[in-house]
Amino acid sequence: MRTEQHRQLTSALDAVRNLGILAHVDAGKTTVTERILYATGTTHKRGEVHDGTTITDFDSQERDRGITIFAAAVSCTWAGHRINLIDTPGHVDFADEVERSLRVLDGAIAVFDAVAGVEPQSESVWRQADRHAVPRIAFVNKLDRTGADLDTAVTSIRERLHTVPLVVQLPIGREEGFRGVVDLLRMRALVWADGCDTYEEGDVPAELRDEARRRRRLLEETVAELHPAALEEFCARAELSGPTLSGALRDLTRTGEGVVVLCGSAYRNRGVEPLLEAVVAYLPSPSDVPPVRGMLGDAVQERAADPAAPFAALAFKVNATATGRLTYLRVYSGTIGKGETVLDVGARRGERIGRILRVQADRHVDVDAAVAGDIVAVIGPKAVRAGATLCAPDAPLVLEPPTVADPVVSVSVEARRSTDTERLMAALVRLVEEDPSLAVRTDSETGQTLLSGMGELHLEVAAEKIRRAHGLEVRVGRPQVAYRETVARGVSGLVYRHVKQDGGAGQFAHVVIDVEPWEGEDEGPGAVEFVFRSVVGGGRVPPEYVRAVEAGCRDALVEGPIGGHPVTGVRVTLTDGATHPKDSSEMAFRTAGRFALREALRSSEMVLLEPVVELTATVPGEAVGGVLGDLAARRGRVSGSTARAGAAVITATVPLAELFGYATRLRSRTQGRGTFTTRATGYAPAPASVSG
Repeated sequence: MRTEQHRQLTSALDAVRNLGILAHVDAGKTTVTERILYATGTTHKRGEVHDGTTITDFDSQERDRGITIFAAAVSCTWAGHRINLIDTPGHVDFADEVERSLRVLDGAIAVFDAVAGVEPQSESVWRQADRHAVPRIAFVNKLDRTGADLDTAVTSIRERLHTVPLVVQLPIGREEGFRGVVDLLRMRALVWADGCDTYEEGDVPAELRDEARRRRRLLEETVAELHPAALEEFCARAELSGPTLSGALRDLTRTGEGVVVLCGSAYRNRGVEPLLEAVVAYLPSPSDVPPVRGMLGDAVQERAADPAAPFAALAFKVNATATGRLTYLRVYSGTIGKGETVLDVGARRGERIGRILRVQADRHVDVDAAVAGDIVAVIGPKAVRAGATLCAPDAPLVLEPPTVADPVVSVSVEARRSTDTERLMAALVRLVEEDPSLAVRTDSETGQTLLSGMGELHLEVAAEKIRRAHGLEVRVGRPQVAYRETVARGVSGLVYRHVKQDGGAGQFAHVVIDVEPWEGEDEGPGAVEFVFRSVVGGGRVPPEYVRAVEAGCRDALVEGPIGGHPVTGVRVTLTDGATHPKDSSEMAFRTAGRFALREALRSSEMVLLEPVVELTATVPGEAVGGVLGDLAARRGRVSGSTARAGAAVITATVPLAELFGYATRLRSRTQGRGTFTTRATGYAPAPASVSG
């Protein structure tokens, strides 16, 4: 009986799709999600962002601001498949929400504006998906807008994302007249009549037949170049059959060698059903992706998506609601039922699963169990943090947690009433639990409580959440950016001897270090910022003391000599050292490493670094001069300006510290018609006039 049940559960995995919706802000992610829910019968009324009636943007701030802030999970069914969908934010300040979502997803739909094409945050989330090797299909949205053009959008996908777009549809009608698509695989026309939610299938319009044949041929040639089996058939028959082409598109999507491109207008409900069919046809199920890898001690273990395997799940989001503390899980292997106890590996603590919920944004449906491949929320765990691994107590395993980017902006926060100070601290602790990209600390000099995050909007949202969710009135100080320090010119052969004798066992450590700049490649969250190596030979410094020196150097990087900011971009080489037979210890060498690097940094030529962003502003043509002048006053370096649909799109690199309050300034210079977005690009040397 259990064998038959196991077989059925394993077979059911093939009918599951875990995917996210990724895009630049205002590309239409949430509208696509709403139309998917409507098309699948999950909802019976189409939610609209501008009306504040969407399912996934359920938070009051999301509805007030008209943007997605928090990643929201929903579940629906289509053609016998269960689709677990996560609508992710598009604003750069909430990129960490995207990072946590991508860590647990098997596939994604990347949404692009048919007028704007690939925008800055589109590129950022695409790179995030690349790092996680998440297969994607693309949906070019808003084809009904003035200036919309599928070919231009596809060209931007090819040139900016460096991937091979595999266009499987041809639009029928342009801009306001867009009414359907030609399915190039079946060579059939799919047309949506005004007011109709489903399409009618028919022959390709006569005026589009030649163009459709040309594009089908181009699709076959492109696929044959990338797929060996397709190439073999193409050479033998000079064309590809429908099953071969569809199978090749599925393989190329899952390996990331190409991206299937569809098109439509989510707002008008045109193109959503074919998009769902593509999700089922091309994106992988949990059984199609490689087994998840984790650590058991020093050994790497793999767990396949098998309901009968030991239970292992990753907590990727924590949320406090009126119904209790929700912990969102991606189950990678095994099965978990209500009332069972799991192990929080990092905390080495057992946690009881009280309820298991299938999530519909802010609504929940109780289920009895969750199996490998599921994305669910559980109630019961009291102290599980985002990034924690939950597993069977008798089969521990540590899964790699999502990376967390370092905060770049800080504000001081304090309760308006001194009697609310303790409540404020409790609220801040809960905020950090729910959003690991936030950080709270106390300034050692001023005694102020500082809240740090990924941007001005991120901190505004956090402060407003304290006011609304906890009923607290708080004062928020002016934002301060997170400066860093680096080495411009290092020193060689710095000698440091740590000798201490207070009676009894003493301390002795002798080290010689070189310090030099290190320019590691910026690969986003988790980039290498400090490198340590040892070239000491002859056993003059034992390996355990070398590790202690490295630990001491890391201690010294916390505060630099310019203004006490963290130090980055440094390579330290331990070139020589000496030990004492009795007085040397790991503590002595850690102390020596710390003081040696501090002294070396004071002797080096140091540079203050400030965070910079790429700003993309869309402004009316007559306002370009004023906007450029304002950017120059903010130390911005303009890298490009192009005309688009009667407006100018300006791209510039600007220090983050100069952009506080920029939204108000831009609106005033453009009579409210200007908009802008930013994308973090790293750090750059700050001028001498800037001090942290």
